[in-house]
Amino acid sequence: MVLALALACERGGSEQLPPSVRYPDHVSAGGSPPPAREVENPIASDSASASHGAQIYASMNCDGCHGAGATGWVGPSLVDGRWRYGGTDGAVFQSIFYGRPRGMPAYGGVMSPGAIWTVIVYIRAQPVPSVVPTQRWTGSETPPRP
Repeated sequence: MVLALALACERGGSEQLPPSVRYPDHVSAGGSPPPAREVENPIASDSASASHGAQIYASMNCDGCHGAGATGWVGPSLVDGRWRYGGTDGAVFQSIFYGRPRGMPAYGGVMSPGAIWTVIVYIRAQPVPSVVPTQRWTGSETPPRP
């Protein structure tokens, strides 16, 4: 274990960096962001891809948490523009592939990267409703009780 760690530290170089996605909400120590790459969706954003993404979204039961049209239900809305872990395509991909704390399972073991990118096309194709069922609390106020 110690030998593996020592060898990993000696290798250095940008090719050894862990995969990372930069998005505007990252906070960098000392104002210097770590190396990262821009991750772009390789799937075309067209109606055929969005339709295929809708099928995957339903078959993987995404709507069970995020609701029909990705407007939110038990899980947060995916169309209201509010993202806890970043809203870039790369950040959304990482959220789906690796999962997130507080309820988002990692789907990278059961969905191919192409399927995940196609679901992202579907999410991006959804209109933002005038009223979304999710709310964001700043923490200073008490949420209303049902």
